[in-house]
This record gives sequence, structure tokens and C-alpha cells, in this order.
Amino acid sequence: MLARERHEQILFELRRRGGVRVTELSTRLGVSDMTIRRDLDALQLEGLVEKVHGGAVLPGHTADEPGFETKRTREQREKIAIARAAARLVTPGCSIALSAGTTTWYLAQLLGGISGLTVVTNSTNAALELHRHGGAQIILTGGVFRTPSDALVGPIADHAVRALHVDLLFLGVHGIDPDAGLTTPNVAEAETNRMMMSHARKVVVVADHTKWRNVGLCSISPLDVVDVLIVDDGIEDDARSVLEERVGELVVAEREPA
Repeated sequence: MLARERHEQILFELRRRGGVRVTELSTRLGVSDMTIRRDLDALQLEGLVEKVHGGAVLPGHTADEPGFETKRTREQREKIAIARAAARLVTPGCSIALSAGTTTWYLAQLLGGISGLTVVTNSTNAALELHRHGGAQIILTGGVFRTPSDALVGPIADHAVRALHVDLLFLGVHGIDPDAGLTTPNVAEAETNRMMMSHARKVVVVADHTKWRNVGLCSISPLDVVDVLIVDDGIEDDARSVLEERVGELVVAEREPA
């Protein structure tokens, strides 16, 4: 791949996601980290990117993690398909936990008709959707409010989760990687997510295909602790093969036509 072609791919990913990491680009484009760093240097000289620690963002952006409102409009068909598949795992009278995230937010919209449901969540957005659609008993963890994911995290959130046990956890993640496992950009959110995982009988990860090979700053857990991973049918065949070997069960949700 020529340098100009790599530059075009880098800019495409930046416009789509708001930020990129050197390690991700190196794997995606099949070149060394040093080559990617030189590409970013060249793009920065042209004023097209702004380098940050470990990667780059679009000029004027101050972080490599877009906000909730931005993320919820991306891959909507994929997230809705995943949410529908996830909702089929929820039965009347059970207890579930929802982590913060846009895919779990879509799932929250589908749970109103399930009777006797108890939902524990550290997501203010998910709690509002559950309240809007009615029917579930909502337990909001409390904690420090973190943007851009709009998650409640920290010691208060962790203490609340530690006192509870749920049948199912639906966990949204920033990235899925065969080596790094499940990751997130935030240390405190990673700890709260790990606490949720340790207090759930079954862990269900919900992640669209763009999360594959993304690596956030903090690892949450290895892949082999995931009981069910629900992805959309945009996932590549080689990724399916890896995931089928590493997680308990892989569910591929079919997207509705555009």
C-alpha cells in the first residue's frame, strides 16, 4: 500500500471515529508502528490531523473518545440488531445489569414489556430509557459521573455493584482484541465493569463489528471469560473464527436492510 493510500485510510478512520491509535492502524494496514507514526507526522504537517499520545485526532478535538451523542448515531443498524438479539436473552422475573454504552442504551429501549424485571445500571442514559418505557425496577449505582460515556464510576459505584448479584450482565466495550481482550479508554470505568462482571452469573458482551481490533487504554478482561458475545453480521470471517474459539458463544445478529 502506497503512503498516500495509507493516508486516505487513516483520514477515513479519523472522520468515522474521531480518533485513531497507532497500534490499531498498524494492524489494520499491515505496516509497522514506525511507519504509521511517520504517516501521522506527514498528515500533521498538512494540518489534517493532531497527534496525541498513542495516536491522533481530528484538528480541534481534545480527546480520542467521542461523546455519547456522537457515538449513538454511529452504526445504528448494527447496534439495533445486536440489541434485539440481546433482548431475546432476557426472561420475565430475572435480574440484569447494563453497563454504560450506546448499544446497551438501545437494549434498554426494548425491555419495557418484560414483566418482573430488575435492572442494575451505571448508565444515566440507560436508566432514563428504562424509566421512559416503564415496567422494570431500576437500581442506579450512583458514583462519579464520567463523560463522554455518561457512566457512573468510582468507589461508590463499585461498592453498590459489590452488594448485588444479577443473572445477566450486558456489557458494552470500546474495543475487542485477541491479545488485549475487552478494553475501555478509562481506568475507573474498567474497574466498575470488572466489578459488574464478577457479580453476574452470565456475561454477555454487546459490540458492533467496528470494535474488533480496537484497543483502549485499559483492559477489562480477557476474551475467555465472556459467556456470550453478540456482534453484527458486518464482522469479518477471520474475526468470527477467532472469536468462536475464544468466547463461550458467538451470536451474529443480522442487520435490517438500509
